[in-house]
Amino acid sequence: MAYKVDAGKCSNCGSCEDACPSEAISEKNGARWIDADKCVDCGSCEADCSSEAIAQA
Repeated sequence: MAYKVDAGKCSNCGSCEDACPSEAISEKNGARWIDADKCVDCGSCEADCSSEAIAQA
Protein backbone atom coordinates (compact mmCIF):
# COMPACT_ATOMS: atom_id res chain seq x y z
CA MET A 1 0.00 0.00 0.00
CA ALA A 2 1.49 3.32 -1.05
CA TYR A 3 2.12 6.29 1.20
CA LYS A 4 0.24 9.58 0.87
CA VAL A 5 1.13 13.18 1.65
CA ASP A 6 -1.26 15.40 3.60
CA ALA A 7 -0.87 18.61 1.58
CA GLY A 8 -2.18 20.67 4.49
CA LYS A 9 0.72 19.55 6.69
CA CYS A 10 3.44 19.41 4.01
CA SER A 11 6.06 22.18 4.28
CA ASN A 12 7.36 21.28 0.79
CA CYS A 13 10.92 20.98 2.14
CA GLY A 14 11.81 18.09 -0.17
CA SER A 15 13.47 15.85 2.41
CA CYS A 16 11.08 13.02 1.58
CA GLU A 17 11.95 13.27 -2.10
CA ASP A 18 15.65 13.00 -1.25
CA ALA A 19 14.97 9.96 0.99
CA CYS A 20 12.91 8.04 -1.59
CA PRO A 21 14.93 5.22 -3.21
CA SER A 22 12.39 4.70 -6.01
CA GLU A 23 12.06 8.36 -7.08
CA ALA A 24 8.31 8.19 -6.46
CA ILE A 25 8.01 11.67 -4.93
CA SER A 26 7.73 14.96 -6.77
CA GLU A 27 6.35 18.47 -6.23
CA LYS A 28 2.79 19.17 -7.30
CA ASN A 29 0.66 22.23 -6.48
CA GLY A 30 2.97 23.47 -3.71
CA ALA A 31 3.30 20.15 -1.88
CA ARG A 32 4.99 16.81 -2.40
CA TRP A 33 3.09 14.00 -4.12
CA ILE A 34 3.81 10.25 -4.11
CA ASP A 35 3.27 8.22 -7.26
CA ALA A 36 1.61 5.01 -6.03
CA ASP A 37 2.86 3.09 -9.08
CA LYS A 38 6.51 3.84 -8.20
CA CYS A 39 6.22 3.63 -4.39
CA VAL A 40 7.81 0.47 -2.96
CA ASP A 41 6.33 0.95 0.54
CA CYS A 42 9.72 1.22 2.25
CA GLY A 43 8.66 4.02 4.65
CA SER A 44 11.77 6.14 4.13
CA CYS A 45 9.68 9.18 3.29
CA GLU A 46 7.51 8.88 6.39
CA ALA A 47 10.54 8.47 8.65
CA ASP A 48 12.26 11.51 7.11
CA CYS A 49 9.25 13.87 7.17
CA SER A 50 9.68 16.46 9.95
CA SER A 51 6.15 17.79 9.32
CA GLU A 52 4.57 14.36 9.93
CA ALA A 53 2.68 14.88 6.67
CA ILE A 54 3.24 11.38 5.27
CA ALA A 55 1.34 8.26 6.26
CA GLN A 56 0.54 4.91 4.75
CA ALA A 57 -2.69 5.07 2.79
